[in-house]
Amino acid sequence: MVWFDKKDISAKLRFLGAAQNVTGSRHLLDVDGTRVLVDCGLYQERHLADRNWEKFPVEPSSIDAVLLTHAHLDHCGYLPKLVKDGFSGRIYCTDATAEITKIILLDSAHIQEEDAAYKKKRHEKEGRRGPYPEEPLYTTEDAEATFPLFLQVDYKSCVKVNENLEACFYDAGHVLGSSIIKLTISKNEQKRIILFSGDIGRPGRPIVCDPASFEKADYVLIESTYGDRVHQPTEDIANKMAEVINTTYKRGGKIIIPSFALERAQEVLYYLNDLFIKNKIPQIKVFLDSPMAARITKVFKKHADMFDKAMLEFVNNHESPFSFPLLNIVETTEQSKSLNEINGPVIIIAGSGMCTGGRVKHHLVNNISDAKNTIMFVGYQAVGTLGRSIVDGIKKVRILGSKRDVIADIIRIHGFSAHADKTELINWLKKIKACPRKIFVVHGEKESSQAFAKEVSKQIGCKAVVPEFGEEASLD
Repeated sequence: MVWFDKKDISAKLRFLGAAQNVTGSRHLLDVDGTRVLVDCGLYQERHLADRNWEKFPVEPSSIDAVLLTHAHLDHCGYLPKLVKDGFSGRIYCTDATAEITKIILLDSAHIQEEDAAYKKKRHEKEGRRGPYPEEPLYTTEDAEATFPLFLQVDYKSCVKVNENLEACFYDAGHVLGSSIIKLTISKNEQKRIILFSGDIGRPGRPIVCDPASFEKADYVLIESTYGDRVHQPTEDIANKMAEVINTTYKRGGKIIIPSFALERAQEVLYYLNDLFIKNKIPQIKVFLDSPMAARITKVFKKHADMFDKAMLEFVNNHESPFSFPLLNIVETTEQSKSLNEINGPVIIIAGSGMCTGGRVKHHLVNNISDAKNTIMFVGYQAVGTLGRSIVDGIKKVRILGSKRDVIADIIRIHGFSAHADKTELINWLKKIKACPRKIFVVHGEKESSQAFAKEVSKQIGCKAVVPEFGEEASLD
């Protein structure tokens, strides 16, 4: 590998999010004054929410481009604020990511507008003020202002940020349209390759393809959400779901599934449809109570070209898992409220996945204190979120301003994760033939990231570090 002389080029990387925590992914690369932000996510942990309100560490107008790995809120949700504060460059991502991101940003803006109005009214009644301004971080209008900046890139295609900087996009196998970004710095016939993993998916999962692999890189930023553990076998997911649903059905209870609107909701529908086809669960109604998930599901139908082989075969042999007979799409608030009046077993899938907002909070208020019911978690719950408090066993929880006893069954199905586990991440790194100059372990809680960095050193002998928030690394 040929390295740049210091006189030839200056490349620095700043970790402005997802550094010893899971959300708020923001990595700022500065190459000879050209600034590229890889991901522009929203912080979702309560104890880190102030970072969403703080002044961005560099002037947004000084950033030349944003490279977006995928459309989850913790990777794209800060974009409207960045644009509002002066960013006017291009936002590069895949076509599916652009479409889904627009849906997610509009939903995020709407929720923030509603929450700000609700909190202002509540705080006035209680005669107090909250820790943050009683206004939305950004509005629907701010979200819409980001849309003209998107420029779509196909998988295995590249864009030139400038004459020395090229970004290529590859399938990350995490969610529809998700990417691993290979950024190449070229100067004086020399090259330096930096891999940004984004969120890496799991091989063999339904719907999306397996993540792409690479043979060489000089630097790697790798996620570590599950860097300290191994998932349960995928084949156990359907059996575990069937067990939970059948047990709750016999009690006459409801199954509430907090779910991310992107990928997780569609994956839950996939498994439910398969269980219905195989007669492993009763024929009970399923309600998808997430307008955003419903809109994203339409994007899935449009991009069947991104499905893996098994999913294409499934669609060819059965009805689409996104439109089976027992599935009911809940559109309006009134329809959502009417679900509380249903007596007897039903399955309700609602956002948000970590219970930080959205309609699932109302379903928790109405169902979490009933022993007949089950709250079934199918996704990662970050520290500081309502979902994490519930799965950690809290006995009384504050939801929408009131205290509720946690009496319903709380079930967590780990194998659903769209994130690679420790073994899968190590196997992905092993495909790089020579050790990168440095591996930066990001997007994981501190303990998980540190455990994974040690595992990298132990298993493949490469140098791995866990950067701190705000740390700057020189890529010499």
